[in-house]
Amino acid sequence: MSSWLPTNPSSRRWLGLAPTYLVIGIFMLIPMIIMGTYSFMEANPYGGVKPVFSTAAYLQLAWEYDLDGTLVFNPGYLKIIWRSIGLSTMATVICLIFGFPVAYYITLQPENRRNFYIYLITIPFWTNLLIRTFAWIIILGRNGVIELPLLSLGIIDKSLRMMYSDGAIAIGLTYSYLPLMVLPIYASLEKLDFRLLEAASDLYSSRLEIMTKIVIPLSKPGIIAGCILVFIPCLGAFIAPNLLGGGKKLMLGSLVQFQFASARNWPFGSALSMLMLAVVVMALIFYARGAKKRAAGAES
Repeated sequence: MSSWLPTNPSSRRWLGLAPTYLVIGIFMLIPMIIMGTYSFMEANPYGGVKPVFSTAAYLQLAWEYDLDGTLVFNPGYLKIIWRSIGLSTMATVICLIFGFPVAYYITLQPENRRNFYIYLITIPFWTNLLIRTFAWIIILGRNGVIELPLLSLGIIDKSLRMMYSDGAIAIGLTYSYLPLMVLPIYASLEKLDFRLLEAASDLYSSRLEIMTKIVIPLSKPGIIAGCILVFIPCLGAFIAPNLLGGGKKLMLGSLVQFQFASARNWPFGSALSMLMLAVVVMALIFYARGAKKRAAGAES
């Protein structure tokens, strides 16, 4: 029955991975090729693209045509790009500040309790992201959960204006993707040999030294993985910027959505998507090189 199977081990390996290659090619590679192709075409005023080669979409990232047809520098979209990178970095750092202690606390618990705490961490994923973001409007909004008690007690006499700001967007992103930081760090800390901590304590190491010289270095793979898992979706998020930013604080994800849905500038939306893809690829290359160096160091 298996006479039709190749006898060469490499051929068998390729045949076993063929379904994976097929899925990646259809649902990942082909859409990326289409997106990259669209980014080098002209926009159709009514949506779609014209099959004419053009680099106008990439020029639009930093330039625009003046009334006399000359190119002039326009930093508007660059500001959105830098705001997206800055807010994504801020959300990643906040997630790391709160996520690492939570993961470390879970690791210190007895084994029969760890699964329960991990279960609690994953509960937010049971609710739609749109509903969770709307909840923050009630919390941060005018006369909301935070403002109303402060106004009633006379602590403040006017609105804090927390909504429609970079801070509100950062809070929404942090809340949305905090579990993605906790889980990889916990996976690294779970493998930690706590006898190393006991030995360091017996050698009169302080808690700070134990944390900075043992715990954090050994959990670095989980920290890097968590940062990548948080930074990448934050960079492409558009629900939190649209709802908590009120459309005034655009990020790359909401700008791409606007180009395809309202502006009908598919080439520019594709160019922005290719830009986000480039940032993601650079982050993954950074992680892969770091993992390769750590593996080489462990072997030596």
